Amino acid sequence: MAIATGDSVTLEYTGRLDDEETVFDTSRASVAEEAGLADAQPDREYDPLTVEVGAEQVIEGMDDGLVGLEPGETTTLTIPPEKAYGEWTEERIQEFETEELRGMLGGQTPEEGAYLEAQNGQQGEVIHVDEDVIRVDFNPELAGETLVFDIEIVDVN
Repeated sequence: MAIATGDSVTLEYTGRLDDEETVFDTSRASVAEEAGLADAQPDREYDPLTVEVGAEQVIEGMDDGLVGLEPGETTTLTIPPEKAYGEWTEERIQEFETEELRGMLGGQTPEEGAYLEAQNGQQGEVIHVDEDVIRVDFNPELAGETLVFDIEIVDVN
């Protein structure tokens, strides 16, 4: 039975950049170990992912790519930025007055490379700090990237 919108699908996956080498996420412990991801997230458990197709629990290109697959099938999905995390854009870089941001952070000045969480839950990387202004990049880490996912359908309900 082919996967349709609304089905609950359990899958194994490995996500890579389109350079075919850089693994950014996986459900497989052996792949995480080999790619060095397990060291970065030592408490993470690597298990198959279960999602409801069409419920926006995964990026749009993954949702679309699962439809029509069969249980036990393996495939590779290549997902362009517009169906993943969008294009990188200058509009997502915000400037803050250093003193104002320092006040919001309890008197601390963030360093370049630090991550801040906005009130809406978005994370941004501090990309510039000086006496007058701090610039924070709120583009998703994978914005502008074409993503390649190796998928194995484990179960469909």
